[in-house]
Order: sequence, then C-alpha cells, then structure tokens
Amino acid sequence: MTPGASDQAASILSQGPSELRSAPVPEPSAEDHVRGPATAPLVIEYADFECPFCALLGVRLARRGLRSVFRHFPVRSSHPRAWAAACAAEAAGLQGRFWGMHDSLFADQARLEDPHLWERARALDLDLARFDSDRRSEAVLVRVRRDFESGVRAGVVSTPALLAGGLTHSGQIDDSSLDALGALTR
Repeated sequence: MTPGASDQAASILSQGPSELRSAPVPEPSAEDHVRGPATAPLVIEYADFECPFCALLGVRLARRGLRSVFRHFPVRSSHPRAWAAACAAEAAGLQGRFWGMHDSLFADQARLEDPHLWERARALDLDLARFDSDRRSEAVLVRVRRDFESGVRAGVVSTPALLAGGLTHSGQIDDSSLDALGALTR
C-alpha cells in the first residue's frame, strides 16, 4: 500500500453509519458462508436477495478476488420476498448447496415465489421435502434473524453493506470504494 493510502481509503469509506453501532461486527466464524481465496483480503457483506445492487456487488466482489463473508440482511419493507429467499438459501446450505442457491437467487431476482424456489432446489438436486421443511424451520429462522440482528447492531441500515478494516460502506458501492476496502484489509 502506498503512503497515505490507508488514510485515503478511510476517507472514501467514512460515509458508513458508525454512529449507529451498538456492538462490533461479529468476527467470521465456522457458521458463516465464506467464499474467495483464503489469502485474499476479507470483507463482510450484508445483503438481501431481492436487492439489485446486492446482486451486482456479488459479481464485482468475485471479479476482484476478495474473500467475502455473506450475511443475510433481508429488508422486508422494500423487498417482501427477501426473507423467504434468505431462508431458502440457508435450507440449501443445510444440504451443502448454499452458494449454488445464492447464485441462483441473485441471477433471477424476479422469481422468488415458492414455485420458483422449489424449481431452484430441484435444479440443485436437493431433497425437496427436506428443503421445504428446513426453510420453514426454527433453526433456519434463527440463523437468518441472527445475521440480520448482528447487522443492525453493527450499524447496517441498508443493502448492500460491506465492512472491512473497521469501516462500513452501504448502498451502491463503486470501484473506488471496493479499492479502498481492499486496501484496508491488506
């Protein structure tokens, strides 16, 4: 990193809602969904499967080679099917297919109703009865709620939200912000 790059990165990302935090962002754990090279800079992403900016961000993160922790932040007030989609992703995760469902949900956000969720589960070769039972289970609801509440406590107010190096950036995340996040995590 060049001299002053850290200050510049912090300046670019200073628009985060740190004043709204009541607790630190939970460190990544074995229960988190993590993707990307193990040696890459790590970012924590709070996202909503109905948010078009979240779908775009996922693609951009993958292209940059960042290591991303995905956490659910379904915003029901503007995305009524986001909670059901998050539960579907977690149910697929219980059968080892979280990232397949994640990618499928973001690839076609206009079709998040139950018949389309079952179609995705079929395409991922999931046990459909188990998928349907799991997505409605207390364990899955608790998981999605835990992610959401950790985001609220960390000051997340909208999606997508990326957290790295103690800073948060929310909303449409441009290339300079992604560069800044990468610089802070090196």
